[in-house]
Amino acid sequence: MTDSVDKKDNDNVNDRKEDKRTGICLIKPEFIIEESVRFVNNVEILDCKENGKAQYEVTNLTNESEEPPKKKIKDNHKKIKPRGQNKNRSVPFKIIRDINLCPWIAEATVEEADTAKCPNAKCTFIHDRSEYLKIKPEDIGTECYNFELTGKCQRGAACRIGSKHVTSDGYNIVNVEKYKAYQKLSPFVKNHVSKEILENLRKYKYDFAKAENITKKYNWKSSEKFDKSTENKGGCEDVNKKGVDRAAMVGAILDEEEIKLRASEKKIIDWKDKLMLAPLTTVGNLPFRRICKEYGADITCGEMTLAPKLLKGTREEWALVKRHVSEDVFGVQVAGNNPGVLTRCAQLFNDETVVDFVDLNLGCPIDLVYKTGAGCGMMNRLPMLETVVKSATELLDVPFTVKMRTGVYADRPMAHKLMPKLREWGAAMVNIHGRSREQRYTKLADWQYIEECAQAADPLPVYGTGDILSYDDYERVRANCPHVQGVSIARGALIKPWIFQEIKERKLLDVSSGERFDMLRKFTKYGLEHWGSDTRGVETTRRFLLEWISFLYRYVPVGILVKPPQRMNNRPPYYRARDDLETLMASPNCTDWIKISEMLLGKVPDGFHFLPKHKANSWK
Repeated sequence: MTDSVDKKDNDNVNDRKEDKRTGICLIKPEFIIEESVRFVNNVEILDCKENGKAQYEVTNLTNESEEPPKKKIKDNHKKIKPRGQNKNRSVPFKIIRDINLCPWIAEATVEEADTAKCPNAKCTFIHDRSEYLKIKPEDIGTECYNFELTGKCQRGAACRIGSKHVTSDGYNIVNVEKYKAYQKLSPFVKNHVSKEILENLRKYKYDFAKAENITKKYNWKSSEKFDKSTENKGGCEDVNKKGVDRAAMVGAILDEEEIKLRASEKKIIDWKDKLMLAPLTTVGNLPFRRICKEYGADITCGEMTLAPKLLKGTREEWALVKRHVSEDVFGVQVAGNNPGVLTRCAQLFNDETVVDFVDLNLGCPIDLVYKTGAGCGMMNRLPMLETVVKSATELLDVPFTVKMRTGVYADRPMAHKLMPKLREWGAAMVNIHGRSREQRYTKLADWQYIEECAQAADPLPVYGTGDILSYDDYERVRANCPHVQGVSIARGALIKPWIFQEIKERKLLDVSSGERFDMLRKFTKYGLEHWGSDTRGVETTRRFLLEWISFLYRYVPVGILVKPPQRMNNRPPYYRARDDLETLMASPNCTDWIKISEMLLGKVPDGFHFLPKHKANSWK
């Protein structure tokens, strides 16, 4: 990496007049493509330069005649972008079980050839090793990262980079000495929940007595508030409004009373001046968090988990709480709509996982969560929220934190009113996203309001998040928000994960295309380690790589900017970068992202397709 701008470039920048247009990221003229065409849902957007200014002309491509379309729209400096989510997108590639080798057979060595048998009589995987080898897809490389790391690849004959650890007739090879040494080490990935626990959850056999007693106690104390509550404006109706048998509750509490930890005995986290990687749904997976840790993130948090799915023992949901050994301060985030499920989840995290804090999601804006009363929906349900925070704080041995938005509606911020209450109820830290649910990402984050919330919460630690994309942004918000104790970074980390390093080194970094490609290569290694190196693991890694690139392409190299740094909501015109790889990585076209994935993970399967989660992340 090199420093972003030398003295000569600074002098040139100072001579230029700042462009007053909003939303435009200024690129040095020599890199701008003079004329280009974009296609968005059968609409052609023609970008060109006229008298030194960008012009955007829209024509309807559905007009099959050769005559020019009747309606033309000319609006200087406005780009038509799709909005919202691709809600109906399908899976990029579906793994068909009956053309893949059974894991019990794949892992077997020559010595285990006679004893390795699948215990599932209904298994639909292939069990004939020779038959599978005939249809196995070609390898994507020669060095199996898992075998080099541990001495044994769990995917065995099904591994797509297994030429060095698979015999010609399909048996797995194990480096016994290396594998034994690896087994003596502490596990690199923690929070593997056993099959027995998942089975008990599915069959409702898990003992939640501790959580139930604590929840009943706080429901009993605030039952009148539940009866009179009329504050539910953003979710489902409050539960437990019927009368409760207080005597029975008190008796149960006294019978099951347990020794509580004092506040001083609980785990304490020093929140002051830390850099936190915010919880990121889909893209905040374990391999991505490892990348951010290597660039200097102090605190990491797993993806949002849904409390009902955790309590049902859903394996995919529990996979979201896994923690890599490099994550020295790690938390899990949970979303739910009532004290019963959330306190039970708190007990599970406390008893079955190794985490440093548990975070309650009050910020998720999507309808699927909000309309159930979870996420932002709980901000309007104060009696319910009070019970959740008090119950979880009492039950957990680690800090209980809260992540929220400014409010539900843009013109009615309410986070500042919740700050003193959360402090009183026992929350250990509050992380505020400086936008309302209604705003989503359409407005700049309101850091002045975040500062007001931090003042109202004092001495409760408050973190702020929103629009941090450079060291310059970080310094500005810290200078203007003296009561905010730390910064949480979300999209900024997706667009440029080295932002943590920039902030700690106090300078902009001009990261070359080669360094960025090496970063992607490292992500694929971590992905194959985490999701496996068979066909399923390769395609899962590819999917999450493409989801990340749908944000990563928005990074504009520092060396081609007229006036660094890049701002979060500014978009550049089409440009040709400093080399071919850098130009490819800046492409907003999904097809080019797939090309990048093929450079790392081999050719995509037949029938493969990909759409980003958010429409605004690419030109279709």
